[in-house]
Amino acid sequence: MTTRYEWRGDFDNASLNSLHAEGFGGPLGNIDWLARLQRHSLGWVCAWDGDSLIGFVNVAWDGGVHAFVLDTVVARRCRSQGIGATLIATAAQHARTAKCEWLHVDFEEHLRSFYFDACGFRPTDAGLIPL
Repeated sequence: MTTRYEWRGDFDNASLNSLHAEGFGGPLGNIDWLARLQRHSLGWVCAWDGDSLIGFVNVAWDGGVHAFVLDTVVARRCRSQGIGATLIATAAQHARTAKCEWLHVDFEEHLRSFYFDACGFRPTDAGLIPL
């Protein structure tokens, strides 16, 4: 498999809704991802196997020096091949190019090794208020 990565790649909402449902184990949604991303994101990275969307990460930002990784997902059949780490590396490269100074991520405990070991994030103090 040859994986192609695109910053601000063109995708259809149905493909991302399907990938998101598979990756996060939720119901198939009908979200207008394109409108949402264009309104709130610095950019996003798509990973492709041919015409199939197999990976995605959203890079939200504050309009200044802080960027935030959201919705990192790789198709089950394509996991453990470095695709997720390459999505994050591509996101970091483009956030750096946009003059961001910090790339933030939060995650569930089972993803600790992925973000710290495979992607190079380091632990920091942070806070969270569940809403």
